[in-house]
Amino acid sequence: MATEKQSASAAPLPRSRRGIKGFFSEVGRELKRVNWPTRTETNRLTGVVLGVCLFAAVIISGLSWVSSIVVSLLTKGKVG
Repeated sequence: MATEKQSASAAPLPRSRRGIKGFFSEVGRELKRVNWPTRTETNRLTGVVLGVCLFAAVIISGLSWVSSIVVSLLTKGKVG
């Protein structure tokens, strides 16, 4: 039972190919396994993201407008 001690700071290298060529080979292999969305699904989800962003912008703008009125009333006593 011979045990080999590894340095505590050195991470063990994976058994797969090493180096830059091996890295890009593994990246290509992983990209082939990705389940890419269809164009229709991409367009629908893009619309959802843009809609949520627009909704958030309207809410934040409204809160900013209301808070500016409240601060103006508290400091000056008049709106405008």
